[in-house]
Amino acid sequence: MSLVIDDPETFDPTLTNVIEQDTLKWIFVGGKGGVGKTTTSCSLAIQMAKVRKNVLLISTDPAHNLSDAFGQKFSKTPTLVNSFDNLYCMEIDPNGSIQEMIEGSESSAMNSIMQDLAFAIPGVDEAMGFSEVMKLIKSLEYSVIIFDTAPTGHTLRFLSFPTVLGKALGKISQLSGRFGPMMQQMSGMMGVNADQQDIFEKLQGMKEVIDEVNNQFKDPNKTTFVCVCIPEFLSLYETERLIQELTADGIDTHNIVVNQLLFPPKTSNCEQCLVRQKMQRKYLDQIYDLYEDFHVVLLPLLTHEVRGSENLKKFSNLLVQPFHKTE
Repeated sequence: MSLVIDDPETFDPTLTNVIEQDTLKWIFVGGKGGVGKTTTSCSLAIQMAKVRKNVLLISTDPAHNLSDAFGQKFSKTPTLVNSFDNLYCMEIDPNGSIQEMIEGSESSAMNSIMQDLAFAIPGVDEAMGFSEVMKLIKSLEYSVIIFDTAPTGHTLRFLSFPTVLGKALGKISQLSGRFGPMMQQMSGMMGVNADQQDIFEKLQGMKEVIDEVNNQFKDPNKTTFVCVCIPEFLSLYETERLIQELTADGIDTHNIVVNQLLFPPKTSNCEQCLVRQKMQRKYLDQIYDLYEDFHVVLLPLLTHEVRGSENLKKFSNLLVQPFHKTE
């Protein structure tokens, strides 16, 4: 295998900096659809499991590829991955969590208000679902939690939920003091048994979780985002948009994984391989120019799928052992 791209004189081209940062609690892996996010997040989780007491890998992508990647069925309950003793996976749908929360409400008034709040404001249903997911995750004891996220647009919304919902619930809490008695009186007139205190305690508890998570997400000692891309125009464009949004939101990001790279031998007569490699080199040069202070990790396009624990274990080593030019 031949790497014709000169080794860049930049930051260490591995994810060792993430793996060795023992203060990290939350790690997000994301990028454009189809760039290898799931393979990367699984590989990172495997490497983290070597140095952490226990690791939880969560898919927030409704497509849920973790089960396919490991060849094992996962659900919304953390499940130990086969052949590991400290790596767990779960697949959740933030969009579905709000409906479960509404249906599980004991109070009919609580049910009604939550449903009105969830569906009256665009995006709030997802944000409230996010809060329920985070409450679940916070109740679990894991030394690090890795998110295999949905494609870029969904991921940015996902990460904005703490701020959006925190502000919304803050306003609701303020209004509760002014309109609470009136709501109680109206519910009594309509014959509805509304427990006002229960409603606003529920909302306040939700806000406290959101505020805490939001603060942690913006702490570079506790949270980082690993961007995944392939050396093509649309993927590079999405990566730049993602990094700009993350930076604007105060979320740390300083690692880029570039997947599906071709490394044909210098003696190769495959014209298509050489042409495509030349195109990839052009975009890699742009990546190095744009992100000179990032750790850029290069991963190859293999001739086989990376599926199953054993294949993922082998592939995960590429995150900590950078390519070197070979003849």
